[in-house]
Amino acid sequence: MSGLEDLGRVHLLGIGGVGMSGIARLLRGRGVEVSGTDSAASETLERLRELGIATFVGHDPANLGDLGTGDTLVVSSAVRTGNPELVAARERGLRVLHRSEALAALMVGRAGVAVAGTHGKTTTSSMLGVALSAAGLDPSYAIGGELTGGSDGGARDGSGPFVAEADESDGSFRAYAPVVDVVTNVEPDHLDHYGTAEAYATAFEEFVARLLPGGLLVACADDAGSAALVEHARARGVRVRTYGTAGTADVRLEDVRPGVAPSAVLLDGAERRELRLVVPGHHNLLNATAAYCAALELGADPVPVLEGLARFGGARRRFELKGEAAGVRVVDDYSHHPTEVEALLRAARPVAGDGRVVVVFQPHLVSRTRTFATEFGRALGLADEVVVLDVYVAREDPDPDVTGASVADAVPLPPGHVRFLPDRSAAAEVLAGTVRAGDLFLTVGAGDVTTLGPEVLALLAAR
Repeated sequence: MSGLEDLGRVHLLGIGGVGMSGIARLLRGRGVEVSGTDSAASETLERLRELGIATFVGHDPANLGDLGTGDTLVVSSAVRTGNPELVAARERGLRVLHRSEALAALMVGRAGVAVAGTHGKTTTSSMLGVALSAAGLDPSYAIGGELTGGSDGGARDGSGPFVAEADESDGSFRAYAPVVDVVTNVEPDHLDHYGTAEAYATAFEEFVARLLPGGLLVACADDAGSAALVEHARARGVRVRTYGTAGTADVRLEDVRPGVAPSAVLLDGAERRELRLVVPGHHNLLNATAAYCAALELGADPVPVLEGLARFGGARRRFELKGEAAGVRVVDDYSHHPTEVEALLRAARPVAGDGRVVVVFQPHLVSRTRTFATEFGRALGLADEVVVLDVYVAREDPDPDVTGASVADAVPLPPGHVRFLPDRSAAAEVLAGTVRAGDLFLTVGAGDVTTLGPEVLALLAAR
């Protein structure tokens, strides 16, 4: 991949999204002239304008200005081929890059880290960025989410290592050529793109094959898909460092104490180090250990790394506390795969204490719901009360035979404790009437379910 000097001026489609806005910030920070378009006005566009980035609302070829040969258009997989700016850019001879290729260009000349996996990418990337900062390595990072309490839009431009969250959903994570790959797990997903679980696993093998010579794969020994990837990598001479609770792990978690503030002992060779977190869940202990391994490979001292991890407050939409009203705490989470939902609810139980765990879940994508309805239902059975919304179709077309009802029907809770609510407009009122003082209420999914938390808080506060 060529470096930034080959991109010319850069225009980004969908610049208001967290991923694209982060790339825009990084490019601007490196001195590139940047502009971009989004479909709707937002606070993100306003913040980008304050950085001197020209932004436009509504897709129109005129937004390209006088860009031409030698300049670059950056797109995501969500951009349709008929987008008028994309069509005009191709006609003018602009270079067209996927967002992952733009990130790869930003990584050139830096010690790059690509963080991949079916689950945990955003949290692990965020943890690694915080750990490297605590260790004084001044990292750059591009994360598919924002740090809780942060104002960097999920992106930071430093002089040290470059951390990129590597999205596997469309196969584009194979654009990176880093010195460290982190793979948190490999569990079938995005089968609308890959078709089969085998093709999905093969994409991770191709991702690891892009490591620079002498590079390191950091992978979870507890996950079957990740463990299989490790065997494949080792057979091809790739250096590997594994982590987890498994006895075979190079960095092993012992004396694991899950809960609201989980902790464990890291057994790293002859060294025993204490890992403490303020974000709940066993899965976050694993994510933090992955970040620890990657940080040490980049030359970070373990003491400030662990201190940074102990201060990590989470990423937005990852067990994010939205507020409390009438004795009800409201948490929002992006989990949209059965394994993620199960890990979330197991982490939620000690946080709820003596209260109930009440969940509203919005399935994301028709294809994912069709494939995993039963597994979603089983995971949601860990809650006390469940409301399932209809499917958030996102980039796919609706299917009348695939609805949230299939998920609700699979939840193994007693009658009256599970409801399917196809009328999204009535959801806030129904949910405000369901929760009671002492409950932990979670809004869960990758769609617009996130808006329900503030709505329910407002209704509770009004009472």
